[in-house]
Amino acid sequence: MKKLILLSTAILLLNIGFTQTEKDIFKQVSTKFVAFINANQNDSIIAMFSPEMNAALPIDKFSEFNRGLKKQYGQIKKIRFVRVQNTTALYETTFDTAVLGMTITLNNQYQIAGLLFKPYTEAKVIERNTTRMKLPFKGEWTTTWGGDAKALNYHVESVAQKNAFDFLIYDQEGSTHKGSGQANEDYYAFGKELYAPCDGEVVLVVDGVKDNIPGTLNPVYIPGNTVIIKTANGEYAFFAHFKQHSIVVKQGQKVKTGTLLGLCGNSGNSSEPHLHFHLQNAEDMTISTGAKCFFDQLKVNGVLKSDYSPIKGDKVELIN
Repeated sequence: MKKLILLSTAILLLNIGFTQTEKDIFKQVSTKFVAFINANQNDSIIAMFSPEMNAALPIDKFSEFNRGLKKQYGQIKKIRFVRVQNTTALYETTFDTAVLGMTITLNNQYQIAGLLFKPYTEAKVIERNTTRMKLPFKGEWTTTWGGDAKALNYHVESVAQKNAFDFLIYDQEGSTHKGSGQANEDYYAFGKELYAPCDGEVVLVVDGVKDNIPGTLNPVYIPGNTVIIKTANGEYAFFAHFKQHSIVVKQGQKVKTGTLLGLCGNSGNSSEPHLHFHLQNAEDMTISTGAKCFFDQLKVNGVLKSDYSPIKGDKVELIN
């Protein structure tokens, strides 16, 4: 099925939280939007847009989009709320001839700042990995965030990232950097090699995001430079914050455990160089659910363990 996409000018904030309850403002906006689009009231829809959306998608372009949408899929028969994640709501949207996923992003003034249609599928929820996973780095790293409780892992409030890890490298004095820490090169994790934790296929590569100055964040593309690997068992291993232009694998490439992916960086929603890693049940983070990741054969605080999921404070090291 050909995809019709109207892409957001605002990017999801992926680290704040989610809810399975539809907020009143999203219900109002989605109800109006569906009524207007079915009635071809394009001017009314444009009036709901943010200034940035209006500039990117003026009335003539949106009218053309709406005509194409109707020609391909017909009228919207019903929508079903799925979830809200940060400023974006996802709806299962039933047309005359197909079911699409519709995401609506709102800004602080409750204007539509982003809109996306794409084929909708609900992936099977995965509780944990069945594919054997190795730590994706060499040497000793510290789990800064990891575990099931909010006190151990702030990611638990994100449906896709609820079992995510953040890994950094510390010295004996408990610092993540040498010197002043004003440059990325001061940080022990920066430039360290990152490897495929399992066999699979690279399904997404993002490599052009600049590394941040330490202490600053990039609000435009939160994951920064990214690699996603799909396993044969339908797990998606998500790597974020690579160093700009360091990724050496390509989309569609088959990789083996231990294949070099790229270098640790400080891109995206990252205040200092580190690795963000998690598993999810679909490629698209906006519709995916996180899965718990257990690593095979590793040292945890100097003790050999197998099939272990690190928690905050654990010092972990790959066993070859």
